[in-house]
Amino acid sequence: MGKVLLLVFIIIPALEIWAIIEVGQRIGGWQTFGLILLTGFAGAYLARKEGSKVWAQVQRQMSVGQMPGDAILDGVCVLVGGLLLLSPGFLTDIAGIILLIPFTRPFFRNMLSAWLRNKIANGQNYFFFRR
Repeated sequence: MGKVLLLVFIIIPALEIWAIIEVGQRIGGWQTFGLILLTGFAGAYLARKEGSKVWAQVQRQMSVGQMPGDAILDGVCVLVGGLLLLSPGFLTDIAGIILLIPFTRPFFRNMLSAWLRNKIANGQNYFFFRR
């Protein structure tokens, strides 16, 4: 867990700062700022659009009595992609957009599904109930 926190709070922001500086040196400061804003707005639009599609798919599957397993995992991918797009920087924006694109999402959905199956098979599933 400590390695994950190191990655999230130190290494990723350092890489983001490096990428912003590199892009700023190549295309200029204002253009870099504009590009960051553009990726943010485009990502927010894409997250909203894909989130609506996933929600409709969940509702459709539940209305016919099916368990919406893949649709929920798609929703997790869309949520994580949207959260990555909220973070300023190019690397997290690229990762967020990749999670939001419908034809790349099944790869991550399958990875998440395999990870969850592995956790359940090893007895490492935890459920917290609050009363």
